[in-house]
Amino acid sequence: MMEALLLPVYPTFAVGDHEAFMEFALVQARKSPPAPNKFCVGAVLVDADKGVVLSTGYSLEYPRDYKGDRGTTHAEQCCFIKIADKYDTPEENIHTVLPPNTALYTTMEPCNERLSGNTTCATRILRLKSAIKTVYVGIREPGTFIAHNDGQERLEAGGVKVVYPVEHWREKITAVSMNGH
Repeated sequence: MMEALLLPVYPTFAVGDHEAFMEFALVQARKSPPAPNKFCVGAVLVDADKGVVLSTGYSLEYPRDYKGDRGTTHAEQCCFIKIADKYDTPEENIHTVLPPNTALYTTMEPCNERLSGNTTCATRILRLKSAIKTVYVGIREPGTFIAHNDGQERLEAGGVKVVYPVEHWREKITAVSMNGH
């Protein structure tokens, strides 16, 4: 007898409910194992027209060097891996299966430099050929490991809108992100 593949069941939120989506991203960030040499980041990929969560991710959700990528897995990368696996397509081709108005919620600004040499989250977003039109961000990346992360600037230069929808959550998101420091 073949076992059925159990796909995760994600919640649906009201369209445009940035607080609910960011809170759900923060729930993901809390799953990330704390460590002094990384941030605990959570991300949620969303069909922005329907309020449907498509996938989630958190830092170190997948093992180091997963599928040949050097280094550790970042939250945004984990969201993309799940879509790629679901549709049995390479990660760089998931733009062909994503809804036309896909948004990404992430507790921390997508990286534009990786000490491991792994593909950056900004590059991963941009190579999706505008499938992700808006990235909602909780906080900018602190200069703890990379002096100046210019992920926001790179995304905006590539035509992706970057929005900080929950400024009043900055302290809460920072506390979760720095868990283990």
